[in-house]
Amino acid sequence: MNRTRNRNRTGAIVAGSLAWIGCGNDWPETFDATVPVVEPAAAPAPVATFAVSAAVVPEAGGGPCPDDMVLVDTNFCPDIERRCLDVEHEHINHLEICHAFAHEQRCRGGLRRIAFCIDRYEYPNRPGAHPVWMLDWYESQATCEAKGKRLCWSSEWTAACEGPEHTPFPYGFERDHRVCNMDNFYIEPMRPGPQSQFFFYSKEKEVAFKELSRLDQSVPSGSMENCVSGFGVRDLTGNLDEWVVSDEPPREKSRWAGLKGGAWGHVRSQCRPMTYSHEPEFRYYFVGFRCCRDAEDGPRWSPSQAAVPAPAVEPNDFAPDPIVPVDPPGPSKTKFTWVATQE
Repeated sequence: MNRTRNRNRTGAIVAGSLAWIGCGNDWPETFDATVPVVEPAAAPAPVATFAVSAAVVPEAGGGPCPDDMVLVDTNFCPDIERRCLDVEHEHINHLEICHAFAHEQRCRGGLRRIAFCIDRYEYPNRPGAHPVWMLDWYESQATCEAKGKRLCWSSEWTAACEGPEHTPFPYGFERDHRVCNMDNFYIEPMRPGPQSQFFFYSKEKEVAFKELSRLDQSVPSGSMENCVSGFGVRDLTGNLDEWVVSDEPPREKSRWAGLKGGAWGHVRSQCRPMTYSHEPEFRYYFVGFRCCRDAEDGPRWSPSQAAVPAPAVEPNDFAPDPIVPVDPPGPSKTKFTWVATQE
């Protein structure tokens, strides 16, 4: 990965215990979503360690999900404690980017079973397709509704990304831009004047599309073979940022909305973080989405009492046509590489 690490840069671990419980795909007659909180012992309990296993892609059809979706049925930790071994303080966007996590992790507050269906690819959910861009939260939700689906809760998105091994990245414990499309060098958007809107917001479709093509550093859905979670869900981190419904109390700007996964630039690109800095009306050239839905005859997921249900929208397909950019640059040949320094 062309990066030297300072292994002395470590964070603290909060005392506690973690036990991931296996879960099959048979629905119980009754479902208790809560797991009792176990009081910590006087001495710290042993920490569960997980080995990363190869992704197993579920067979399509014949289950509680449509053919174009993946069943995620697992035990989810709403509040997980992890230790970063290799942190970058990214000053431009004021981010803490963790490049490697310890394999030991703890769940605070108990595990909850979560079961749902999620699109295997970014919308339009087809291998080899160009992901949809330039739709706001409402348009993304309406497009999912038109397909009999909905936008994912952020916890659903996270569970699909962490996989059955509960890893901080869909592919393991270390951030790797060789696996998913990220760390590309920034291409400056153009606009006619300092106070003008960017060309990609132009109401003239030809002007906007030309600029969108010039900026496009995405890859076709599923083209990075190893950018896949343990549940077989692809391109969750990197490529395009994805709209979700927040599990947390509404924020002043983003309200009930959030963006997960990061795009193709130099950002966190982990399963857990979410961006709250944009209102639901926000559209951008590297913002897309994927859809979720309840599994047939399965338990309905409710994230927390603090979460605000998303507003109802009229179903409407806002992305009926395939996107075919004209001579896009694609990912940069060289990637942003961070070299840790002793502080």
